[in-house]
Amino acid sequence: MRVSRLMLVTLRDDPAEAEIPSHKLLLRAGYIRRVASGIYAYLPLLFRVLQKISAIVREELNATGALETLLPQLQPADLWERSGRWSGYTAGEGIMFHLRDRQGRELGLGPTHEEVVTALAADLLRSYRQLPVNLYQIQTKFRDEIRPRFGLMRGREFIMKDGYSFHANEASLQDSYGEMDRAYRRIFSRCGLRTVAVEADSGAIGGSASQEFMVTAEAGEDLILSSGDGLYAANQERAVSLAAAALPLAAQPCRELDTPGQTSIEDLCAAHGFDPSQIVKVLLLVARCADGSLLPVLVSLRGDQLLNAVKLANGVSARLAPEQGTLLSIEPLTADLVRSERLPLDLSAIPFGSLGPDLSDGTLVATAAPTPTQVLAGSGNAALATAAQLRLVPKLLRLTDPTAAELETFVCGGNNPDKHRVGATWAGLGLAPELVDLRAAQSGDRCLHDPEQTLTAARGIEVGHIFQLGRKYSEALGARFTNESGAEEALWMGCYGIGVSRLAQAAVEQNHDSNGICWPVAIAPFEVIVVIANLQEPAQHLLGEELYTSLLAAGLDALLDDRDERAGVKFKDADLLGIPWRVVVGRGAKEGQVELVQRQGSVKRELAAAELIAELSALIKAGRSGLLA
Repeated sequence: MRVSRLMLVTLRDDPAEAEIPSHKLLLRAGYIRRVASGIYAYLPLLFRVLQKISAIVREELNATGALETLLPQLQPADLWERSGRWSGYTAGEGIMFHLRDRQGRELGLGPTHEEVVTALAADLLRSYRQLPVNLYQIQTKFRDEIRPRFGLMRGREFIMKDGYSFHANEASLQDSYGEMDRAYRRIFSRCGLRTVAVEADSGAIGGSASQEFMVTAEAGEDLILSSGDGLYAANQERAVSLAAAALPLAAQPCRELDTPGQTSIEDLCAAHGFDPSQIVKVLLLVARCADGSLLPVLVSLRGDQLLNAVKLANGVSARLAPEQGTLLSIEPLTADLVRSERLPLDLSAIPFGSLGPDLSDGTLVATAAPTPTQVLAGSGNAALATAAQLRLVPKLLRLTDPTAAELETFVCGGNNPDKHRVGATWAGLGLAPELVDLRAAQSGDRCLHDPEQTLTAARGIEVGHIFQLGRKYSEALGARFTNESGAEEALWMGCYGIGVSRLAQAAVEQNHDSNGICWPVAIAPFEVIVVIANLQEPAQHLLGEELYTSLLAAGLDALLDDRDERAGVKFKDADLLGIPWRVVVGRGAKEGQVELVQRQGSVKRELAAAELIAELSALIKAGRSGLLA
């Protein structure tokens, strides 16, 4: 390929829309162009990168016996309703683009394909003799991100490899899960990425176990917590640890303390000399459920700890009644929520800032009543108020983190404005706390597997995620098979994803310098660029063309900069583009000498043009295998 035919337009300045290095560089180097918020065109250079990543993915997955397929991007709503995810993906998180066709049928643009592939499995896989089966596809996905950002890192349209396996038993699923783990490690290694495998939360996809593969980078959105001995690593959403020991509060009769205007942990400690670890902080939140009901949640947490929103969502989801459906969201009980939902609550009667873990259910004015689907149609404001009141569950769901439950004596809110209690105990409050791990693990915490080890934090970009789904989808969609005993049972499933377009940008985030991108050889758009310093010099022009032709004949992916530009412009563009090797044909052309430059580290040396092909072929071959970046 010749640069003059590449439709290459590079930018000297960072685009205003870009915040992180990889996003800036991909735009400046002409790899992508923004079409709309979160939607990018993959220009020829990046499309070559995506093709190379996809080829590596295909080679490794095909070697495991996985079969490539292509599933429809438009998916009928009824499949998602059967799995219980339609409301969560449309009304809850709201990440699914959905529409109605001309017959009025609801459809969604696929953010993922568990429902579709499970429905196909229900039709096609009927006997244990057909199992296991592992299918995958590389396809565009769609997610209506609330705040698209960072270019391809969090877009509304992106390329993903998603795979799904089907099994006759859990042991077979675990075997495939392990095989995909090994395949993923090979894929990322071949792509020249430094990744960390971490325990992860399964999120909306669900399942019994999951693992993320993170590219370590300062611009990563995820926080990784890992032990120094390398035996533990987890996304902060999932991470567990031992909290620092609380400072004991002397045993004493429970007494009421005046705390005017002291509504925060910091205020209490500053005014009375308490340590945050001696306080139980209480949060009042509302869980929005798929059936329209609103469940009040009271969370008790030790004062020096932070709430983990993912752990809270998982804890609440596990405790919803079947008729409530899935959890859509959890948010603080605020005046805005009361107003928007027309709830019959007087927030002035709720002692925010002085809440205790024994807050009475009666504090929330609601009546025990059925969900909205059972409410008779009415009219006027009275009917609206009645329907709103019926939506609010009249009983608090009380969840307590073990760090709070372990306190023998503590300080807590007095359930009256400007009042707290000192010397409170769980028994004295008449409570038997329901324990749920709700705290966010932090850097510096002690490790569960070895308290001598502490967690350290690093930023990471998720590029892959594997799940053991179990039977969640097969049971919901009736995907059953006949086992060896002749009985019918639900299929066991696994799910395996790689963000192909995100991986491309993550590679740039991990491999760049002040001059531009430094692509790993295996996924670079071209392996070598031949730069003719002066196109008007016959010796340089002739030798450059000869070398370019010879490189192609040797099977190397070569690019020729044949533009009639100044040498400095070409060198800057070559650095910006990040092609791993550069051959400069300059003043030494008459003597048959060229300059070979390795982009990573800008290592330069002179050599004879006659030696170039053999030497460069060996270097690039090593890079293709991941042995040399």
